[in-house]
Amino acid sequence: MALVLGLNSGSSFDGIDAVLIDVDIAADGHPARPRFVSGLSYDWPADVAERVLASFDNKVDLFEMTRLNYEAGAIYAQAALKLLAQENVPGEDLFVVGYDGQTIYQEPPDHDLMGTLPAAASLLDKWTRGGYGCGFQIGEAAVVAAATQAPTVTHFRPMDHALGGTGAPLMQYLDFVAFRDIGPVLTLNIGGIANCQLADADRGKMMAFDTGPGNVMIDHAARKLFGRPYDANGDIAARGTVDQDMLARLQQHPYFKRHPPRSAWRLDFGADYADRALADASGLAPEDVLATVTAFTAWGIDRSIRDHVSRLGEMSTLIASGGGVRNATLLKMLRDRLPGILRLTTSDEFGLPPQYKEAIKFGVLAFAHQHKLANNIPAASGASAFAILGRAVQPPRLAIVDPK
Repeated sequence: MALVLGLNSGSSFDGIDAVLIDVDIAADGHPARPRFVSGLSYDWPADVAERVLASFDNKVDLFEMTRLNYEAGAIYAQAALKLLAQENVPGEDLFVVGYDGQTIYQEPPDHDLMGTLPAAASLLDKWTRGGYGCGFQIGEAAVVAAATQAPTVTHFRPMDHALGGTGAPLMQYLDFVAFRDIGPVLTLNIGGIANCQLADADRGKMMAFDTGPGNVMIDHAARKLFGRPYDANGDIAARGTVDQDMLARLQQHPYFKRHPPRSAWRLDFGADYADRALADASGLAPEDVLATVTAFTAWGIDRSIRDHVSRLGEMSTLIASGGGVRNATLLKMLRDRLPGILRLTTSDEFGLPPQYKEAIKFGVLAFAHQHKLANNIPAASGASAFAILGRAVQPPRLAIVDPK
C-alpha cells in the first residue's frame, strides 16, 4: 500500500479539499480501488480568493498572475500540511501528492476546426488555426513539494490537450480504477460544472462529458439574491416554484447542442451568463429563481444522459459525488427526471466520500503517473493515444548533492 495525498479546488471554487488515501496495484496491473483514510476542507484566504475570482473574468494582469500562482501554491501546501499534522503523518511518508491547481481558464477543443486541418499542418497550426484545446491552472507545484517534502504531480490536462483531447472532465480514470469490477456503470460528479462518466473494464468502451452547470449557477444565484455562498441543502430552492418560462429559456443554451467528448467552463455558465439569466427573470420571486436554476442543473444532467449515453439500457446505477450531492432539492429534482432504470446513489456506498471524490481523483492520477501507467481514457476525452498525464516535481530531500 502507498500513502497518497490528493488536493482539489474545483470550478465551484468553494475551498480546497485534501485527502489521504491508500492505493495499491491490483492483480491486473492497474491501481486498485483506493481506500479513504482521512480528509478535510481548507478555505481560501479572502484576499487571495478575491483575486482568483477576478482572474476568472480576465481582470488580473500577467504580473499579478505570476505572483498569484505562487500564493496559490502556498495555500495548497498549507492545506496539505494541515491534513498531515491532523493525522500525524510526516510528508516523507507520502508516496506522492497529486493536485491539478486552480483552473483559471479552459478552452475546449473545436472539433469542427480540428477536422479541417490538412495533413501537412504544423504543430503550431493546431493551436493557431486548428481548434486544439488549452487551459491554464495556478498553484506552483515547487512550493508544495518543498513544503511537504513529498514528490508532487500536477497539471494533468495539457498532455491530453496535446493529443487533441478535451482535458476535462478528468474523473473517468478514477472511475475506471474504482468501478471496473462492477461496470458498466454510470457516475455523476456535481461540482461547479457537472460531468458524467461511463465506467467499463474495457477502456475503449468508456465515455465522459460535462453535462452542463453543476453548482456554479446555483451558488451565483444564492450569492446575488440572498447574500449566501451557496444554498445549503437546497432549502431556499425548496421554498420556491420552478418557473417554466425561465427554464425553457435556459434550456436553449447552445452548449447542449455540442456532442461528446465535450467540456464546459465558466465561459459557458459563469457569472456573465448567470447575471443575464437573473436579469431576464427580474419579475420572479428570488426563491422561484433559485428553484428554477436548480431545476436547470437537474434537467441538464438528465438531458445529457438521455442524449449521449447510447448504452443506457445496460445501466442500472448512477453513482453521484461532488458538493452537489449535499443539495437535497437538486437530488430530488434529479431523481424525478432520471430514467426509471437508474438507481441514484452516492459514492459513499463504495467507500469514496462524495465531497472528497475529486481530491481522491487527483491522488490516484498522481499515483498512476509515478508508476508510468497510462492515466487518460482516450475513448472518453478524444485524445489520439494513451499517455501519462501530469508533471512531476521532486522534493529537496531527494536531491543528490554529491553523486560520488
